[in-house]
Amino acid sequence: MDGMTTFLVIVLIVLCALVVISLVRGIIAFLKTTKIDLESGGAEQVTEMQLLQNKMMFNRIKYQALAIVVIAIIMAISR
Repeated sequence: MDGMTTFLVIVLIVLCALVVISLVRGIIAFLKTTKIDLESGGAEQVTEMQLLQNKMMFNRIKYQALAIVVIAIIMAISR
């Protein structure tokens, strides 16, 4: 493996970790939203959690797209 490929593999691993972190944070926000909604019906807190959910899911999609780009670059280099 040359230096560029090694670097790209490290970037890919970091992006995969960010995907998992974003997914977990989004799920936690979803669970908190459900809990708050069931316990109190507090619309203000629910809206904050829903915004966090949306942000985390958008981050997950963004990191997944970047990971796909890195994989495409690695494949192009290895040819």
